[in-house]
Parts: sequence; structure tokens; C-alpha cells
Amino acid sequence: MIRRSWLVLGLGAVAFVLLAWLLVPWHPYPGGSLDLPSATSVFSPAQIERATAYSHVARWLSRGALIVSLVVLCLLGFTRVGRWVTARLPGPWPVRAVLAVLIVVVIGRLCTLPLDVAYQHEERTYGLSEQGWGPWLRDQGVSTLVTVVATALAVLALLACTRRWRRSWPIVAGVVLAVLVVLGSFVYPVLVEPLFNHFRSLPDGPLRTQVMALADKEGVHVDDVLVADASRRTTTLNAYVTGFGSTRRVVLYDTLLDAADRREVLSVVAHELGHAKHDDVAIGTGLGASGAFVGVGLLGLLAGRRHAGLTDPRAVPLLLALFALGAAVATPVENVISRQIETRADVEALRTTRDLDAFVEIQRALDVRSLTDPTPPAFSQWWFGSHPTSLQRIAVAHRVLGE
Repeated sequence: MIRRSWLVLGLGAVAFVLLAWLLVPWHPYPGGSLDLPSATSVFSPAQIERATAYSHVARWLSRGALIVSLVVLCLLGFTRVGRWVTARLPGPWPVRAVLAVLIVVVIGRLCTLPLDVAYQHEERTYGLSEQGWGPWLRDQGVSTLVTVVATALAVLALLACTRRWRRSWPIVAGVVLAVLVVLGSFVYPVLVEPLFNHFRSLPDGPLRTQVMALADKEGVHVDDVLVADASRRTTTLNAYVTGFGSTRRVVLYDTLLDAADRREVLSVVAHELGHAKHDDVAIGTGLGASGAFVGVGLLGLLAGRRHAGLTDPRAVPLLLALFALGAAVATPVENVISRQIETRADVEALRTTRDLDAFVEIQRALDVRSLTDPTPPAFSQWWFGSHPTSLQRIAVAHRVLGE
């Protein structure tokens, strides 16, 4: 089994490196290093002060929630507490496994709930959310349920493989979990997104016509243009492209339509269509699937010859702790890749719209509305920043359009 684990780890690592090397745009814009504008040339002192104050609190609350979550999972997974709790669960092994996932996830969410409440309080205080506490708790409950279902499916698949294939389970489990990652990319926009937002088609008119024309210009088939009622949860601006093939749709936040002019909306849409043009969701799915191979290979090596322990639902707390630690360690790698992909989408949008002023203004508006720190700490941006900073994006815009 050790050799098979090494094989799965090696195949996953090679696939990940090859996909990242071939598909990730490591040089998305021409020239060398960027000459960033100063924050004060883009934002007013009052805007910078307000964003910095909010970001400082939000950063520590979110990092605190992550640390608490990891500590709780490690206590449940690496001590006898988790096994003691799960050993008393009734029913056949699949039922016990699902119950174990439910208990561990709920305990983790309850432990981070005070920090989540504090974070939501800050959002309401700074005007980033007008959502009442009742709807907020409902969304938290739905999010927890989605996490339980997704995690339970992965755990059941893994335990089924370890119980059925005593020696070759790493190979089979790697394939099964990779398939689940791919299926998740298809299922999420259809089943999960409607749980948090209601969608309506954008009525016929100039904006819809321009969005469809923009999609044609970028060579992206779009089935529909939808408006999400994001304002019930947030005041921030956003848009995205969801679905695959004939089900691909452009989704606009109603907040974006209310706050931005048409040129700025089209700049955001062009960015999202840039993701679709380069199949960035498929790239992320492929990287995630190869990452699943790496994770299963590492799990097999950690289990060693004590494979029998992974066939018992009592191992669920340990598995979830290992998954969480692995995800935390992988975060900076994922975000380095994400920032490159986001930059390519910016470049695609700029070359399509040729509208520097609209791009710069919407970047400024996005930061002002979301109170994003324009100059975050370097370590924080490297580890947790999934997008380039607005100052970096503006510098790229000037580089690409040569103005």
C-alpha cells in the first residue's frame, strides 16, 4: 500500500505541476515589474482610513475563525475526544460516518459562531450588509448543511474504498475523489447557488444586448443574463459567469446594476467573460482533481500499514482534521494561481473594451464599496489574497492600454 500511495502522490503532483505550467498564465501582461500608483492618487484619505480600519478588524476576525476551526478539528482528530464521541454513534458504518461528519462540522461551526457574529456585526456597522440576523442565521445554517453534505459524500467515498480495496485503495480513492471534484463543479451552480440567491433574467434592453454582444466578441456562448438579488445579503458589487457549455450564464449582482454605469458594468462583465473564454473553471477543476490525488497519496503515507484504522467511522474526526490542515497549507498555492488567472481576465477585459477609464473607476468603486485595504500587508496578500490589489490591477490596465 505504501508504494501505491507514493504512486498516487507522484501522479497527482506531476499532473498538478503540468496543468499549472501549461494552463496558468504566469506572464499575463507584457513587460516587467509594475509601477504601482499611490493609494492617495486613487482614493481619498477618508476612504483609505475607513477601509484600513475595517480591514484590520475583519482580517483578525477571519484569521481568528480559521485558527479556532483548526484548533477544534485538531483536538477532535488528534486526541481521544473525537473517537470517544464517534464510537457511541448508532447504526451501520455509513450512517455512523455521516453522523460523525455532522457532529464534527456542527461543533466547528458553533465554536467559530461568536467570531462569525462579530464579523457580521462589523459588516452591518460599516454598511456592507443590511441583512437581518434571522436571514443571516438561515444562510449560516444552509451553508453548514451544504458543507455537511459535500464532506459526507467525500468521507463515504473514501471509507468505502478503504473497506473494499485493502491494498489498492489509494488508487481507487484518488480516482473517485477526483471525479467528485469534477462533478461538484457541475452541480454547484445548479443546486447550491439557488439556495442563497434568487435569479431573474435581465429584461431585454440596451444592457442585455451589449452583454450578449460582448460575449460574442470574446467568443463565449452565453445562454442567459441573470440578475441575482445579492442586495439582501450585501452592498458590495460583483458579477460572475456560471455553468458550462449550453448552460453558461452571466450573473449580475443587483447592487452592481444600481451603483455602476453601463460602461463600468460592461467592464466587469468583460472580465468574467474572460474567465469563460479561457475555461478558467475547468482549469481550477483540473487542478483540484489532481490535488485530490496528492491528498489521498499523502493520507496513504500517513496511515502507513495502519490502514485498518481508516475503515472505521471513528476515523472521521482525524480525516477532517487532516483535510482542514491540508487546505490551509494549500491556500497560498491556490491564491498565487488565482491571482495570475484574475490578472489574465483583467487583460482580456481591457483588450476587449478598450475602456481604461471605466476599468479604473470600477476598480476604485469595488474597493470603496467593499472597504478593501488598497495596501494590505504583504504576507496577508500572499497567503489569503485571491485577487491582485486594486493598485496592481490599475497598473496592469495602464500597461496593457499604454496610457
